[in-house]
Amino acid sequence: MTHAKDDGPVRRIAIIGGGTAGWMAAAALSRVLGPHGPAITLVESEEIGTVGVGEATIPPIQAFNGLLGIDEDDFVRATGGTFKLGIEFVDWRHLGHRYFHPFGVYGVDPGAVPFEAMWRRLRAEGAAGPLSDYSICATAAAAGRFMRPQPGNTPLAHIGYAFHFDATLYARFLRTRAEATGVVRREGRVVDVSLRSTDGFIDAVTLADGGRIEADLFVDCSGFRSLLLGDALGADFQDWSSWLPNDRAVAVPSAVTGPPPPYTRATAHAAGWQWRIPLQHRVGNGYVFAADHVSEDEATATLLANIEGEALAEPRTLRFRAGRRSALWVRNCVALGLSGGFLEPLESTSIHLIQTGIARLLEMLPTRAFEPADTRRYNRLMTTEFDSIRDFIILHFHATGRRDTAYWRHLADMPIPDTLAERIAIYNRTGRVFRETDELFTKTSWLAVMDGQGLLASSYDPIGAALPLAEARAALDRIGQVTAAAARHMPSHQDFIDRHSRAGK
Repeated sequence: MTHAKDDGPVRRIAIIGGGTAGWMAAAALSRVLGPHGPAITLVESEEIGTVGVGEATIPPIQAFNGLLGIDEDDFVRATGGTFKLGIEFVDWRHLGHRYFHPFGVYGVDPGAVPFEAMWRRLRAEGAAGPLSDYSICATAAAAGRFMRPQPGNTPLAHIGYAFHFDATLYARFLRTRAEATGVVRREGRVVDVSLRSTDGFIDAVTLADGGRIEADLFVDCSGFRSLLLGDALGADFQDWSSWLPNDRAVAVPSAVTGPPPPYTRATAHAAGWQWRIPLQHRVGNGYVFAADHVSEDEATATLLANIEGEALAEPRTLRFRAGRRSALWVRNCVALGLSGGFLEPLESTSIHLIQTGIARLLEMLPTRAFEPADTRRYNRLMTTEFDSIRDFIILHFHATGRRDTAYWRHLADMPIPDTLAERIAIYNRTGRVFRETDELFTKTSWLAVMDGQGLLASSYDPIGAALPLAEARAALDRIGQVTAAAARHMPSHQDFIDRHSRAGK
């Protein structure tokens, strides 16, 4: 049987929008598909600009940088970056309380007994310290220390880390690499999207200067506007504001006041929360809040009253809705970044969702026939990823002892997705945590937040009783001692940056 000519590989890819999403897509597609692959054009407008207010990331970004062949020290220098061992949460369980969500793992499993089961049993006996005592990342973060993982049978082999960086500099860094591998940047603002009359696929976009960009595959990186997927192709938006009511953020950079801590800080306020992202040349700050509970003026005043160091610019307000499009791939268009959905930056997942979308697009790179089965699989995997991350973020707001404002009372009392309710029910009984299939967040993450937010387990996993009590106590003590000793071996975060990746060096 002779195949139609449309069964061949895509010949032209158009990426609509720059910023972090657009240039990540351009750099990855051009690197993987190579010089003999499709021609790639990226369209962006200097008039529009990007959201990029500074980014905190999670460990999978290391795989993306590796895919692009990026030297990590060069990347950190170029973006004014610092290293991140996790997130400190302040005032979330109640005012005055702090806990740490680390990367990496807690302790080690003694044989077939999960570490968390052993720890919870000993905690009930009054013979265990807080979880952070058994995490190299949490222990090092508290001491302001950092190093990359070291080979060997020590906690230093289990250091998990990510980065803080300037999003604008990151996009510029990726643009340089993408253009060096053949990506063509086209300046312009899209004013029209033409659909084919035969099948409703996108045929071309027209720019304000009259230029016309045709392609087989379109990648929508147009931000909240969702010009292609939403406006042109009509993918509806699933609004999650009933669970995640924050719909504004006011952001401002501030001057550096001391050595950068190797973690992001998230501080809960009366109607939202404040981020602090330390870079080498400045600190990124923002207050994510619900406009139904506080005015923009009040939120701005709260932010400015709670930053460390002088503000370096006028505060800027961003507006958004939490949720995602019903599909991320429609016909010959794939949405990446904000054009496909938005989950507030509490757990630093924005760049990860872009990265995941790119990886799955490469995994299911279409032919010009655009097989529906590929599209269905892509959408199933991506929507599942969004939904899982959504549940994890809701957990922070819902599992709280705070009742001091109407905002927190609403979040504590609201109905939650059944998928999250089931996880909480399992935890409340035995303290068990799970990682479902290949979802993003690990057992470490779920345990850190469930325990940190104050969820209580009425008992412990029965497998925790498999070790004799004295043996379990000795094992846990060794883990704590070895973890503390390993952290003392690490250099300070500032010293590590100065030695390896100081900007301008």
